[in-house]
Formats: sequence, C-alpha cells, structure tokens
Amino acid sequence: MLKLYNTLTRTKEEFKPINPGKVGFYTCGPTVYDHCHIGHARGYVSMDVIRKYLEYSGYEVRFIMNYTDVGHMVDDAEVGEDKIQKKAKLEKIDPLEVVEKYIESAKEDFEALNIKPANFNPRPTQYIAQIIKFIEDLIQKGYAYEVNGSVYFSVEKFPEYGKLSGRKIDELIEGARVEINPEKKNPMDFALWIKAEDIHILKWKSPWSLGYPGWHIECSVMSSDLLGQDTFDIHGGGNENIFPHNENEIAQSEASLGKKMANYWTLWSMVNINGEKMSKSKNNHTTVKTILANYDPMVARLWIISSHYRSIIDYTESSLSQAKTNLKKITDWVNNLQSIATDASDEKSEISFTHIYQKRFEEAMDDDLNTPLALSVIYELITETNKLLSENKLSPATAKEILSFWNRINKVLGLKLKMTQYVYSSLTLNRTIENNIPEEIISLAEKRKNAKLDKDFKKSDELRKEIEKLGYVIEDLKENNYSIKKL
Repeated sequence: MLKLYNTLTRTKEEFKPINPGKVGFYTCGPTVYDHCHIGHARGYVSMDVIRKYLEYSGYEVRFIMNYTDVGHMVDDAEVGEDKIQKKAKLEKIDPLEVVEKYIESAKEDFEALNIKPANFNPRPTQYIAQIIKFIEDLIQKGYAYEVNGSVYFSVEKFPEYGKLSGRKIDELIEGARVEINPEKKNPMDFALWIKAEDIHILKWKSPWSLGYPGWHIECSVMSSDLLGQDTFDIHGGGNENIFPHNENEIAQSEASLGKKMANYWTLWSMVNINGEKMSKSKNNHTTVKTILANYDPMVARLWIISSHYRSIIDYTESSLSQAKTNLKKITDWVNNLQSIATDASDEKSEISFTHIYQKRFEEAMDDDLNTPLALSVIYELITETNKLLSENKLSPATAKEILSFWNRINKVLGLKLKMTQYVYSSLTLNRTIENNIPEEIISLAEKRKNAKLDKDFKKSDELRKEIEKLGYVIEDLKENNYSIKKL
C-alpha cells in the first residue's frame, strides 16, 4: 500500500487515485533561460522515480512537465525584466532562440540521467488564448480585477489562501518582502496578466492591454487542459516554490474550477553545496553538465536517489565519490550474475529467496518512496550473493533468479549499467579474441589457476597483481573457472 507525504495535509496518506488504475501527475518544470542546475537534476530524478514506481505498481501514468518560456521575472518578482529576455540580451539572440537552446539542453541532461520523457511538455507561449480565457473567467466570478491594463487575483476572495504553506494572509504580509504597488487592493494580491512596458519583447494582445501572463497562471491553465477540468492526482515540484508559486496556483485553480486542484502535493527538497544553500549570489551554482563532465550520469542519479526526496541533499566530492563506489559495486554484481546465469537451464533455483528482498524493497518504496532504504535492501542482497559465490553455492539458476529480480526493480531505480564482456577459462581461443582479451592475459590467468590448484597461493597472488598492472582484473568463479574484465 503506497503512502505519500502530502504537503497540503502535512501527513503521509494512502495513495488512492481518482480513477482506478490511472494517475494524473503534473510537475512544475524549469524556466528555460539557462542550463539546468543540480537542483533540477535532484527534483526531476525524484519525480521520475515516483512515476516509475507508480508504473511498476501497475498504474497508467499521464505525466506532464512544463517548460516556462515567459512571465518568470528576475528575482521571482511580478514586474521588471523577464529572465529569458535578460538572457537574450546577454547572448544577443531572440528570446525564443534562448528558449529552444535551453529546452534542448534540458532534454540532453534528462536523457543522460535516464529520466523518462513526459507525455507532454507544454509551454505558456502556446497557451496565451487559454490563459486569457481563464483570467476572464476569474474576473467574471469576482476573484480578479483589472487596473490600468494589469489583472490581479484578490486573495481576500479566497478564504483558504495560505493552506499549502500553513500561514494566514496577515502572517504572509508580515513575513513577505512585498513591493508597494498602488494598483493592488491588497499587498498579497498577485498578477495574472501584466501590462507590458514598451521595451518588453514578449507580449500579446488581450482585452486589458498588450502584455504577458504572470508566472503562476501558466501551471493552472496547462494542468487543467492536459489533465482535465477536474481535480488531478499528484502535483510535484520543489518545496522552495510552496510560496508564492504553488500557493497561487491553488488559489486561482480552485477559484475557477470550484474544486480541489490536486489531491497530493509531493514536493522535493533543495540541494546544498558543501553544507551551504546553492545560489548564484554565493557563486556555488553548479550545472548538471558540470557534474556530467566529471562523473558518469548514473553516478549522479545514484547520488540523488541515495537520499530521500524530501530531505536536503548535500553536494560534495565525497558524496559523489561514494556514489561512484556504490555504482561499481552494483555493476560488478550484475556483471557477475550475468556471467554465471548464461549457463542456466530451465531448472528452478536451488536457493529461492528474492521474494523476501522484493517484499522489503516494495515496503521501503511504499513508505513515501524511501529510496535510501530500498537501496540498502539491494546492498544486502549483493553481500549475500557474494557470500554464495565465494562458497561456490551460487548456481546458474539462482543467479538467473537474482538477475530477474534486479531487472524488475531497476525499472524503478533507472540505473543504466555498463556491462562488461567476460571470458572464462573454458572458452575457446576464438571467443577470447572476440572479447578482446589479449592472449598474454589469458596465459597469466591460466598460470594463476594452476598455481591455485597446486595451493601455491603466494604465486597466485603475484600473478593476480601482474594481471592488474596490465589493466585487467580477475575474479574467481565456481569449479575453478574465472572471469576477466578490463579495469
């Protein structure tokens, strides 16, 4: 039974989809004015794992992630310079060229991290007509008002405003850095449509002015269009956007539709850099591409899922190094299983125990997607497998069973492993050549095997070290066989 922590209720709740067997899932996507940073990687890998576990559990998931291509101002303000327009000036290209450039960059990062593409990636500039209609509806219902060509949502008209952040309007006013805007009836009212200044490039005709949509309205309109005019199941995003972005989404959506926007708010936590909050002002802003230039993408993915999605994750060289070590441990384990399982016939496993690990894996994941606990189950299985291997008790049928279990759960974890070609002492020379294992290495391996058979363990160890100096590693298998792989 899957339980999700719901930020809206601040409790773990049993997940019950609105429509049996189907899940509507919307998550706020990046504003595409720069390369994705590691906070994006953390968030979208986390959402990917949730989505994949839902699919593993048998649900059909309709997953939506937008790309914000207009309306997101510098410093998340309501007026001023659009982040995309600012970048366009710096790079001396058209704003829409900026958008296309960084959407492609994001797609490259997501593909490298093995994040499954969304069913739809809507963009606000494609939804201007629907946004205008949505705002007109809010004005008609008395939730919004127009002043000098701009339109604002009246928070006082929505009594539940603040329910996601858990604060009342008076507290929000007191705690927020709100610029004085004489057009607003209340300092906490927020813009749905903004009248554009002459220098503003991204602007469209509307009943109120030549202008552009506010940052928050886009998610309400696009989620409603692509997931239906009713409540949907899950809304994802970063918890740094609870206020004002998510709070404003809820207000405008529920005011318009007269229904709950989403049943579950599953929000990921932030990334620290060496113990400090990541920010451009601190000059510790790190992009995904910077990580991928130094680490295998799967090291980055494993680093992310080694922490719970709701906990702050710290980016350090030591944490990435540990993830690299753990990825090698998993990769070697799977490689060993594959090499042994190739000899498996149709007989059943002599030692059948993976159902126990599968149960524990699913219990961990059912508890609000506890990926660190789920990974600890895998590491325990690796230890037990290696013990069986060292005692020559790992039959091909058992290896095949364990491998099948791994392939099932890795549909959730999403780790693309680099599989290594193996050669065994029993293979022919032709097969050896096919696998590019030099004859010199095979000769040394055979001498080492003979030394072990003669119980000359000192010589055996010397030959192992010689093989490693030449760039290969040898691993002992049962019945005096061995495997060789390139370091």
